[in-house]
Amino acid sequence: MGHIHGGKIVARALRAEGVPFVFTLCGGHVMSIYDGCLDEGIGVIDVRHEQTAGHAADGWARVTGQPGVAIVTAGPGLTDAVTAVASAHRASVPMILIGGQGPRSFADMGSLQDMNHVDLMRPITKWAASVPAARRLGEYVATAFRKATTNLPGPVFLEMPIDLLFEQVDEREAVFPTQYRTQAGIAGDPRAVECAFALLKNAERPMAIVGGQYWWSRRREAYPKFVDTFGLPVYVNGAARGSLPPGHPYFFQQTRKEALKNADVVLIFGTPLDFRIGYGRESHINPKAKLIQVDLDGGEPGRNRACEVGIIGDTGLVMSQLTDLAESEGYEKALIQGWVRELRARENEKWEKMQASMSSDAAPIDPLRACKEIDGIVDDDTIIIGDGGDFVATAAYTVRPRRPGQWLDPGPLGTLGVGPGYAMAAKLARPKSNVLVLYGDGAFGLHAMEFEAMARQKINVVGIVGNDAGWMQIRRGQEQLYGADRTPATALDFTRYDRVVEALGGHGEYVEQPRDIRPALERALASGKPALVNIKLGRSDFRKDAVSI
Repeated sequence: MGHIHGGKIVARALRAEGVPFVFTLCGGHVMSIYDGCLDEGIGVIDVRHEQTAGHAADGWARVTGQPGVAIVTAGPGLTDAVTAVASAHRASVPMILIGGQGPRSFADMGSLQDMNHVDLMRPITKWAASVPAARRLGEYVATAFRKATTNLPGPVFLEMPIDLLFEQVDEREAVFPTQYRTQAGIAGDPRAVECAFALLKNAERPMAIVGGQYWWSRRREAYPKFVDTFGLPVYVNGAARGSLPPGHPYFFQQTRKEALKNADVVLIFGTPLDFRIGYGRESHINPKAKLIQVDLDGGEPGRNRACEVGIIGDTGLVMSQLTDLAESEGYEKALIQGWVRELRARENEKWEKMQASMSSDAAPIDPLRACKEIDGIVDDDTIIIGDGGDFVATAAYTVRPRRPGQWLDPGPLGTLGVGPGYAMAAKLARPKSNVLVLYGDGAFGLHAMEFEAMARQKINVVGIVGNDAGWMQIRRGQEQLYGADRTPATALDFTRYDRVVEALGGHGEYVEQPRDIRPALERALASGKPALVNIKLGRSDFRKDAVSI
């Protein structure tokens, strides 16, 4: 055995984790890792802004269920990636960010891009550390994966000084751990699960909300049987979108507000009582309802609202435990079918009210009509990415992913700019799937140059801009509060973003008539290039009372 440099140790450790791609913007501090990746057969995907590299690592996890890896240089390279890490942290997504650093031997002497990375990253990661020795680089990579994936998932940051990455290490001294992380999940306390079942057994109007922790569950296969056994209305958010297909008898999409206000038992799996559920306040959830919260984070049950039963556990494992109890005690879901029928009737009414807008031939185009046409090209393998405010929120009601891991959105941090990174990761992870990025025209401007990176590296995704010439989610609130003539900072133009993509080597389409949406989308998918369909939208009252904070 000979000597290998530190970058090769890092790459070998990544290969041991089965990492096929890393996402990066080049930097002198980290280029030895690229050299190692070439030896290990790991694809190096480069982007035009470090935020995109971070979002791509996040997106890889959201599509595959395994941590993604981003590599950035020191100083501003790392600070550019902070937003992506913060977004993954708020959404509990496992990812690894590797950051360069000046030579350890020149610490505190003012080397290029030197700064205190670790303290900066600690508040937004599960673990942040600086590798102390070159021979331990592989050990720290292994630890990073264990930290990112154990219990509640989340991002991890590793700082790697340049002198360690270039140092030559005797292969016999390099540390490469084995069997260093478990695939075991966390089951609920049996007594707490029994209490939860007792509430469900006696409920007349139960409902369930299934959140993003479903995607990280070690027992996702328990979900269909749980739903069929209990027969209660199920609403999903975040990474759980697509976990029940359109048309499933217990999947509901339009009536969550009504269900929360009238339910007698609310069962929440793996999602916090944050702004998306009105913080659990009585204005949003029936004050007489009994609350059951299942979460990997023991600090969540009881936050913002009293909960009758709090269970610390893996979503799928707790579902399996509840199902076992139901089967052993002969639970009868027929007792709640009147409640299910009532909600289904209300759901159908809401869909019916949307039909006029979804079928409108008006120009500029009604946003609901645009979303209906987009949903029409979605098949069982299509991955849908939302990157925007108003347009994406509208699409969330109408564009339906068919399977889990096929809907990615800005998440609870509300991070715009996620689209290109998510899309690149999704297409690399699932090359046979169509990948659609639904952009607001404001959000498109954050990282439009990534279409150059996609064109150059032949990562063919289709972006769709809902172009209403404004930051509409904010502008609507301005108009309601202050008047239509007092709306600074939210006006845009009907810009030809499609031409920008054409100039960057992609395919562009501009659509002004509803009848032209579907053909434009089909041409974009068939173009063999990254593409953008720029749809000119009109104003809509569909979200007129939506709150943007």
